[in-house]
Amino acid sequence: MATRVFVSYDYDNDSFLKEALVGQSRLPDSPFAISDYSIKVASPGWKDEARRRIAASSVVAVICGKHTHGAVGVAYELSVAQELGKPYFLLAGYSGGVNRKPTSAKPADKTYNWTWANLKLLIAGNR
Repeated sequence: MATRVFVSYDYDNDSFLKEALVGQSRLPDSPFAISDYSIKVASPGWKDEARRRIAASSVVAVICGKHTHGAVGVAYELSVAQELGKPYFLLAGYSGGVNRKPTSAKPADKTYNWTWANLKLLIAGNR
């Protein structure tokens, strides 16, 4: 059975990166499944809905891009994952340039290169 992954990303700047990750999850040898749990409209209950969706996932993948440090939603989602004890990892959205961690990331949190081999290992818990 595939691992259920919650993807946290900067909706305003990196939606195409999330779409790329969803595309990878559809490959025949993919060990993980991604349901598009993105909350596209900020509503009064978005934090509760994000918490519910994170709780229902096995692992949280945080895509780090150039502006992730300013993405309030990503910071909140990562803090929820930490609070719930969900395993998570930070994934470098861009192979060249700056990939910034969310403000709720711990100093020891490593940002991993986004390769298919790395992704499979990270989903399997090798971090």
